[in-house]
Amino acid sequence: MSTRKQISCVNKRNYHNPHEKLINIGGVSGGERWKYSQAEAVTYTERGVYSFYMKIGEFTLDVIVASYMGHKYLKTQMDADGKDNLLSLPECLPFSEILNK
Repeated sequence: MSTRKQISCVNKRNYHNPHEKLINIGGVSGGERWKYSQAEAVTYTERGVYSFYMKIGEFTLDVIVASYMGHKYLKTQMDADGKDNLLSLPECLPFSEILNK
């Protein structure tokens, strides 16, 4: 059984293609900050190491691996409305900024 991790921030690039915008996902689990590249998170999800989710208000949205033109990426199951919920999260701070606060 995979460990659940809540995504609370992301890093993204300024690409027009939403399937290629996401660089990293991050959050806090057990009081410790974590951050994984999208490629790492895809691998962890596919291997059942972690399952990721995010919250919008009181709703919990599971994050899944999808594929577009051979490129694997993360999205929430509820992205069917065209809105990319993951990309709406705030930017993750670099760990160096977090440690200096």
